[in-house]
Amino acid sequence: MTPLRDGRHALRRPRLARTLAVVTASAALALTACSGGGAPETAPDAGGGSGGGGNSGYTFAMITHETPGDTFWDRIRSGAEQAAKDTGSTLKYSNDPDATKQATLIQGAIDAKVDGIAVTLVTPDALIPTIKKATAAGIPVDTFNSGLDFYQEAGSINHFSSDEKLAGQQAGTKAKAAGATKILCTIQQTGSVALEDRCAGVKDSFPNTENLQVNGADDSAVTSAIQAKLSQDKDINWVITLGATQALDTIKAKSAAGRDDVKVGTFDLNAEAAKAVQDGQLQFCIDQQPYLQGYLAVTQLYLYKKNGNVIGGGKATLTGPSFVDSSNVATVLPYIDSNTR
Repeated sequence: MTPLRDGRHALRRPRLARTLAVVTASAALALTACSGGGAPETAPDAGGGSGGGGNSGYTFAMITHETPGDTFWDRIRSGAEQAAKDTGSTLKYSNDPDATKQATLIQGAIDAKVDGIAVTLVTPDALIPTIKKATAAGIPVDTFNSGLDFYQEAGSINHFSSDEKLAGQQAGTKAKAAGATKILCTIQQTGSVALEDRCAGVKDSFPNTENLQVNGADDSAVTSAIQAKLSQDKDINWVITLGATQALDTIKAKSAAGRDDVKVGTFDLNAEAAKAVQDGQLQFCIDQQPYLQGYLAVTQLYLYKKNGNVIGGGKATLTGPSFVDSSNVATVLPYIDSNTR
């Protein structure tokens, strides 16, 4: 692992591949799966936790703040599914973007006495009290995707995510180099510490940045809000969105506003956003490798239950940021299409 200045570690893919191959071979484990949405449920082909090479007997819960319809989470789940298969475990997936309801899902996993919980820590104040109930009950918890600065307070054994503020700083620097004079940074979920960190990072490297709160659950509302802002403020010539779906909404909004001069960059990516990069409609997507986050979160729980191993010695393991732009999008796109990147 490559050490960062603050002690966190960026996980290099070749080393990860070798490490997980050894774990998989030595344990002689294999495959199960998960499905998402609503209340916790076992995937159709989870087979009660059986994999091709055995059954670990473990059941793990993954609980996220996914908004229904957001394809970003397909890759989180895909990685989690593969990890469950590779460790012969049963995976139960549930999600709710409402912090109170997400906490209720965590409590449900505690009541079900699962063997471990992987959870996104998007709203720490609302979730940490319930997470601590899990650890008090002897259930190991790891966090991923959101909450880099809060996972230790929550009692998580590890955390897997991008460095959101660093990513924002790099995005602002790239926009500046591409001629930005004023940046609009859109935030699609109120109270998300990860999203706030992203825009804060952009503003750090490009002070003339204005935030705009939008309703990420309603694409038409996002488009309308950005269109109105671009029509009203002609100084804005860059928009940085914090999700791939909102980037596609922005492309529509700037066209409707007659603002073809506006350039767009985004955090996260999906197949449509990657193709927009290919077409020149998007300048870049910032990739945090969600598949890897889902895979590592489940694998960590298995390793901890099996033999007490902790990836990175408990230091947060970074899965990003990396940039997808015209120089590398053709290489990345096949993996996005298969939900493995």
